[in-house]
Amino acid sequence: MDKTEQDRLKMAAGIEAAKLVENDMIVGLGTGSTVRFFVDELGRRVQEEGLTFTGVTTSLRTKEQAEGYGINIVDVDDVDHIDITIDGADEVDKNFDGIKGGGAALLWEKIVATNSSKIVWIVDESKVVDTIGRFPLPVEVIPFGERHVLDRFKERGYEPVLRLDDQGQRVLTDEHNHVIDLHMEKIEHPEDLAQDLITTVGVVEHGLFLNMVDTVIVGDPNGPRVMTNSNK
Repeated sequence: MDKTEQDRLKMAAGIEAAKLVENDMIVGLGTGSTVRFFVDELGRRVQEEGLTFTGVTTSLRTKEQAEGYGINIVDVDDVDHIDITIDGADEVDKNFDGIKGGGAALLWEKIVATNSSKIVWIVDESKVVDTIGRFPLPVEVIPFGERHVLDRFKERGYEPVLRLDDQGQRVLTDEHNHVIDLHMEKIEHPEDLAQDLITTVGVVEHGLFLNMVDTVIVGDPNGPRVMTNSNK
């Protein structure tokens, strides 16, 4: 699939998801290339339809985009609940387990998600897989002692790689932490891995989002299709 077609599918999923936002909602706004199309559509609805809602963003770049449309953005600690969060995902499987954090926003994304009444992911069809793991699993770590965490992950066979930017510098999250990507190819036991990662000293959060999402909207060539998590 070429990028033009992939963007078309992402846009279709984003526009479909924007229909779920209603007046006076508190909405979690995710991060990533598909979410950009979603926020663009919300911006259009705000400006053309008079839609009014309050947004909580999972990254500074989404905050900047949303505020550019005049969307009211508040801090997550300024609201007592979030009605719905709409975010992207890097992979999602048939068990509704997913990997997120390709944009290095996994910590904020998980905080917003866990405080939401409903979670919706918007993806193009390439993100729907049988088993998660081909996309490198992001792990957010504090800078202090990161080399020891990296070595520990190597010992466990997780194939860790410290994420660098185009200039060869360490990628910084919005909390000024670093990201280690685990190139595992296939994650057969995600619950066990999640527990191992989160109990490793130095790890802030990992990008495994397990059985958290309620609905996945997939940008399909035949039109957006909806996957519903029956376990939620």
